[in-house]
Amino acid sequence: MPVNYNGIVYPAADAHAHIYPEKIAEKATASVGAFYNLKMENTGLPEVLLREGKRAGIDRFAVCSVATKVEQVRSINAFIGRACKEHPEFVGLAAWHQDIADIEGELDGIMGRGLKGIKLHPDFQEFQIDDPKLLPFYRAAHKRGLPILFHTGDIRKDFSSPRRLARLLDKLPDLICIAAHLGGYTEWDTARECLKGENLYVDASSSLGFISREEALKSIYHFGTDKVMFGTDFPMWRAGEELERFFSLGLSAEENRAVLYGNFARLYRLQRDG
Repeated sequence: MPVNYNGIVYPAADAHAHIYPEKIAEKATASVGAFYNLKMENTGLPEVLLREGKRAGIDRFAVCSVATKVEQVRSINAFIGRACKEHPEFVGLAAWHQDIADIEGELDGIMGRGLKGIKLHPDFQEFQIDDPKLLPFYRAAHKRGLPILFHTGDIRKDFSSPRRLARLLDKLPDLICIAAHLGGYTEWDTARECLKGENLYVDASSSLGFISREEALKSIYHFGTDKVMFGTDFPMWRAGEELERFFSLGLSAEENRAVLYGNFARLYRLQRDG
């Protein structure tokens, strides 16, 4: 059932959700919670994501997981690929690691699994977004039409600074990417100062509960309502509560349609038009 708000029905997608295999889901979820000193709202299992999302009216989900070691990449991508086959509601984002040597071969495997993009978390993976050694990977991913979702921002660390993403986009302005957390978790002002681009999207995950309505609207209108996507950062937050925060912004019905589904559908080339 789609989201129904003030008598208007909206298709909705979650542009930022993490899932894990059952045997490690509780440990992985707890580890993320410890990193951010936050109480996790759910366990990162595919079935929990689907249950919680659909209860709130969300029926499409970009799903991902992060590789902190090179040897984890293929097993994670096999898991994400299987989850997408089992659940057509999912749009799979591949794991990657900065030390992969065979860039083209690994990307061949990602494409073969039908995955639609790549997720990077520079803070967990401990690399700088604008590290020159990653330029061949970024170019190769772009050539294959794979958007890159970056965790962006954290005042405790420098790896994922919005300024680093801005420097990367100065070099590769055609790179299609998503700066998570309205461009910079805990660095929302910096993100607005330095990030903008025709091919830059942002998601609103792990943001709306931390900033004022006025600041959220500043960010949304800075990046453009045609470039912002709703997201929950599951298993961190509950979909219903995040939707309440989103609707409290007071965007127009047309803007709601774009942020909740239309931009997601365009980015990932989904058939249904939001």
